[in-house]
Amino acid sequence: MAGEPSASDPSVGDRASSDEMWMSLAIDCARAAGRQNEVPVGAMIVRDGKILGKGNNRTIRDTDPSAHAELVAIRAAARNQGDWRLTGATLYVTLEPCAMCAGAIVLSRVSRVVFGAHDPKAGMGGSIENLLQDKRLNHYCEVVSGVHSDESTSLLQSFFRERR
Repeated sequence: MAGEPSASDPSVGDRASSDEMWMSLAIDCARAAGRQNEVPVGAMIVRDGKILGKGNNRTIRDTDPSAHAELVAIRAAARNQGDWRLTGATLYVTLEPCAMCAGAIVLSRVSRVVFGAHDPKAGMGGSIENLLQDKRLNHYCEVVSGVHSDESTSLLQSFFRERR
């Protein structure tokens, strides 16, 4: 995905500013979903400053209840690298992962998850439970929450407000 920002650029700086940059790109993916009348959630998988995969919600377009942004991005990343193991990668997602997505994140060995908005009704990154960091599992992730939370939350609230 040439021409896109790289976390190794000197202008990016520390991890927090890098997280903000990648989350901004995930928000762009979420906006694209909203334009397609999908719930505006976007995700990016990044390793070593390169995008391995990205996606947004496609449940309506694909008539697939599993086509959440995280799973679309995981599938793209695995396909692009030719391996299902995403060790060393960070997943940026605008909404806290649900149980299905958290399970796929753990199984695909994503090392780190950065999310924007908390999901008090379905969040498995700490809101309801924390499947992503359950030490009983064979793999668990570092989790960072609240990156661009206001923008991520606003996108979701606007989307649902327009439909009520």
